[in-house]
Amino acid sequence: MTGYGSASYEDDDFLVSVEVKTLNSKFLDLTIRSPRQLSDKELDIRNIVSKELERGKVNLTVEFTNKTGQDLPVTINEELFSAYFQKYLVLSQKSGSESPDLFKLALQSPNVITNVIEKDAGTGNWDLIKKVIEEALNNCNAFRADEGKVLEGKLIENVAIIRSGLDSIKELDPVRKNRIRERISNNFKDWVEENEFDKNRFEQELIYYFEKIDINEEIVRLETHLDYFEKNIKTGSGQGKKLGFISQEIGREINTIGSKANDAPIQKHVVVMKDELEKIKEQALNIL
Repeated sequence: MTGYGSASYEDDDFLVSVEVKTLNSKFLDLTIRSPRQLSDKELDIRNIVSKELERGKVNLTVEFTNKTGQDLPVTINEELFSAYFQKYLVLSQKSGSESPDLFKLALQSPNVITNVIEKDAGTGNWDLIKKVIEEALNNCNAFRADEGKVLEGKLIENVAIIRSGLDSIKELDPVRKNRIRERISNNFKDWVEENEFDKNRFEQELIYYFEKIDINEEIVRLETHLDYFEKNIKTGSGQGKKLGFISQEIGREINTIGSKANDAPIQKHVVVMKDELEKIKEQALNIL
């Protein structure tokens, strides 16, 4: 959801400039910075943004300048200024100190300068300002789309690495099972022969044990999740949350394979797969 967009319009009378910045967020978190002339249009601006941008922490800055205005954007109370200045001058003389900043001090005194809100200048040109806002939002969406194409390629690469690790695990799994059988056979053969033991019960326990360490179901589910993940990357929009849920399921299967296999060669591939999955989860936060 990281994005940036800007747009501007200028003629002999007005200058309008809009800038949009977006970051990752689960919801639409909008901050608007606009001139006071547009204070009554904040709800309209929010509605425009919510239609164009689905999610993200959004900072929207609107600047509007009326180039035809002859009056100052502030009013100066000259009588109050003179009263402050004379008072400060008398105090300066009484204290015996000369201050060259009396003019600045009087000008900055309370209520000497008052901002003027040019409501008509902003609201009267709302249609023009609205078009510039929409153009900036469209540019932001275009930026997001370009970033999304790059991100899609990275996610597909991450999935490919996980698939490669899974293929290696599928090759190593028969070797792991044979190694476990040989170890059990060598360790328990003499013990079973020397002691009176129910061989049928022993075989049942072995079957139960091999079912506990079997990872075929996890391998099949992991392949299904990877296929579904790639399918959702390439189709539709608004898939960010869904991809996040699928990545959680992928992680669950990878963890189960690692714990049930209990095999060093397989665990090496599991570590690599987990690392790629963390990259996927981090990047999935940037998908709408």
